[in-house]
Amino acid sequence: MYAGRLNLRTLIVGEEAGGLIATTTLVENYPGFVSIPGGKLAERLLEHAKHYGVELIEERVEEIRQNCNVFEVLTSSGSRYEAKSVILATGTVHRKLPAKNAEKFEGRGVYYCALCDAPLFRDRKVAVVGGGDGAAKEALLLAEYAEKVYILCRDEGLHAEPPNLRKIEENPRIEIINHTNVVEILGEERVSGVLMQRQGREERLEVEGVFVAIGGIPRSELARRLGVEVNEKGEVVTDKQARTNLAGVFAAGDVTAGGFRQAIISVAEGVTAAYSAYRYLTSEYVETRRCNGEP
Repeated sequence: MYAGRLNLRTLIVGEEAGGLIATTTLVENYPGFVSIPGGKLAERLLEHAKHYGVELIEERVEEIRQNCNVFEVLTSSGSRYEAKSVILATGTVHRKLPAKNAEKFEGRGVYYCALCDAPLFRDRKVAVVGGGDGAAKEALLLAEYAEKVYILCRDEGLHAEPPNLRKIEENPRIEIINHTNVVEILGEERVSGVLMQRQGREERLEVEGVFVAIGGIPRSELARRLGVEVNEKGEVVTDKQARTNLAGVFAAGDVTAGGFRQAIISVAEGVTAAYSAYRYLTSEYVETRRCNGEP
């Protein structure tokens, strides 16, 4: 939206418009909206951007190459786009559960999105693995369908935002089990339970579904291959102007190094990146830059 308002010819290229926020049941901490479905918020943001002439291409970006001061963006369909500046806003992917058989049962009892799959577990028992606000939100949605929801926390207590924690405590269908480490997913064709370690002993919990909410992994593969600096966690390193170590490349959102993962923070970083790209293109970009000795 800001890039469009600044009269930059802007193209959004990505597989999933909206990112992870589009899979969030309700967003209740975005200014101006007391409560709004994540998908609806993502839709409104995209519509606003399109109002300023921004184009959207729903394809996976396979590679970004730098040729002097021009960037080539190559997609899964074989399409190729050229840009004078790039903003990386690739976000994160769900962190997989490091338990035996977790991968085997994905789609057959192990899931990473309650909004997508909660209706499958009406009147059944399910577990949510995680100890943060994301786990709380997953549990609250699941409790609208499931008979019983267990939240399996590795630490003492659920570290959720106070409003969500209060809802958890008031919901008789939700039970928190602390000091728990899930070591194996049990079942034959589908999930029938989990094996967990609690205070030095193993316990079995019978559930038909396991929803994993243990954070995300930054999608920084494109950045790394391009030569953008990342930290030990794989997060893109930026300064306060959203600049990376490569001239003309900026980054924003959950893919960048930062401790507070919120939609409003990502939006603010996106605004900063767009304005920094504008300043780069209008005051720093030099079309006659020499490459390999050639003008």
